[in-house]
Amino acid sequence: MLSISHALTGAFIASKLPHPALYIPLTLATHYLEDWIPHWDVATGLNNGMRTRIAAFLLELLDLAATIVLIYFLWQADQTKIQYHIWTGAFTGLVPDFLEAPRNFLKWEPCFLKQINEFHSWFHHSVVNKVVGLTPQIIAVGLIWLLK
Repeated sequence: MLSISHALTGAFIASKLPHPALYIPLTLATHYLEDWIPHWDVATGLNNGMRTRIAAFLLELLDLAATIVLIYFLWQADQTKIQYHIWTGAFTGLVPDFLEAPRNFLKWEPCFLKQINEFHSWFHHSVVNKVVGLTPQIIAVGLIWLLK
């Protein structure tokens, strides 16, 4: 899924649960469940040559920038103090993808990440069709916005 979906889900969970011992593991588990849903993301097409690593990396930077802006406007803009729990939840929602990034973008996978990334790949169901792959993400982001 796009970083927007994972991070907003993590931020939403953190906004509803009072303690990191609750929202961090739930956010990690939700990342894998979201990846189980057929989806489109910036890395779709890397393995079959439909997208270059540089193009995927640039798209990911845009995705992350949009993610930060959305989280700021949904949870931070009307607050006087930094909402650390929100940002922690958002970051935690992205951790599995951050661990996979060296393999995806640099063709380098440290041995200590191999099993974690294999576990992640068991859940990952990317689809090339953008309409099919973006629809569940648009629904998720819309629901988070409505329920926030």
